[in-house]
Amino acid sequence: MQIRVDPAGGLPMNIHEYQAKSVLAKYGVPVPKGKPAFSVDEAVTAAEELGGPVWVVKAQIHAGGRGKGGGVKVVKSIEEVRQEAERMLGMTLVTHQTGPEGKKVGRIYIEDGSDIASELYLSALVDRANSRVSFIASTEGGMDIEEVAASTPEKILTFDIDPASGISGFHGRKVAYALGLSGDTAKQAVALISKLYDAFVGEDMSLLEINPLVVTGSGDVICLDAKMNFDDNALYRHKDLLELRDLDEEDAHEIEASKYDLNYVTLDGTIGCMVNGAGLAMATMDIIKLYGSEPANFLDVGGGATTEKVTAAFKIILSDPNVEGILVNIFGGIMRCDVVAEGVVAAAKEVNLDVPLVVRLEGTNVEQGKEIMAKSGLPIISASDLADAADKIVKAVKEAK
Repeated sequence: MQIRVDPAGGLPMNIHEYQAKSVLAKYGVPVPKGKPAFSVDEAVTAAEELGGPVWVVKAQIHAGGRGKGGGVKVVKSIEEVRQEAERMLGMTLVTHQTGPEGKKVGRIYIEDGSDIASELYLSALVDRANSRVSFIASTEGGMDIEEVAASTPEKILTFDIDPASGISGFHGRKVAYALGLSGDTAKQAVALISKLYDAFVGEDMSLLEINPLVVTGSGDVICLDAKMNFDDNALYRHKDLLELRDLDEEDAHEIEASKYDLNYVTLDGTIGCMVNGAGLAMATMDIIKLYGSEPANFLDVGGGATTEKVTAAFKIILSDPNVEGILVNIFGGIMRCDVVAEGVVAAAKEVNLDVPLVVRLEGTNVEQGKEIMAKSGLPIISASDLADAADKIVKAVKEAK
């Protein structure tokens, strides 16, 4: 499972396709008309209001590849809308991004059908290597962009926007030329790039993907699909976006972690991790793999965690039934080692710890922290450095089986 962690400590917030299109529409971006539905009757009503004669029924989940998994269907009658709504609502949709467990469909989107002449690809993201917003465009819309990049990289155009000068007409013309557009269609593409950039910056997005961006039979440019991620460090500026959050699409552990401002992502391994700092957390997960096991989570408790926060983090880790051992790796700078120790001891006693626990502490108040753990009466294994910690937790888990 891949995770993307912001260096500042945040994780991206996702929204559904229909919500993303609503955000784009505020900036004048052309999107097809559509209506969300949470029941079969709502789907039928939405189709009747849109008028047809062609509709697209789309499952709404936080994952790509819905079409290949049967989550996107073009229909030509109200009865077909009803049939597809009955089939999709409540189904478990499996795509290459959901994993084999899939995701349950709780809402669908009824959209006007579009006269598609060609499909293109367009996205924008924050390129942290040069601290700019980068656009990616390709004539190969509707496909996995990773596959296109690997097999035909010459079909991908990438360019950056200098934040000092902002978006200009030549950026749009560059895209239009790369995509082979001309005439009025090219003019629409130029305007579209400007509007998408304004939306990206105005809403503090970390990712915006339009796949496909389509040219219709009449030469109009329309965003047929839209995926957005937002930097959660900026969400305090966007209360309206917070209201779009769909908790049913999120991991229960991650939801609980967000209540304590913990950066947590569930993974597929068996070694639970509690670390302070995103970089150190990534290094901890890497060394667990190096020593022959797999991390069960990414968890950054941050630099100024309290005993309550550490206790909550520990309990969240232990609530995962796949966890067979825990590695706590803390470098105490702002974060004090004695606070970590108090939290670990409190949580371990509260949940009746029954898996191996290895703790590596270094930094501020480290001796006090070690003393707290030593006097706790708990079977806590102390480690001198990161390599020693990884070695000890992997061995302890094997011996406990």
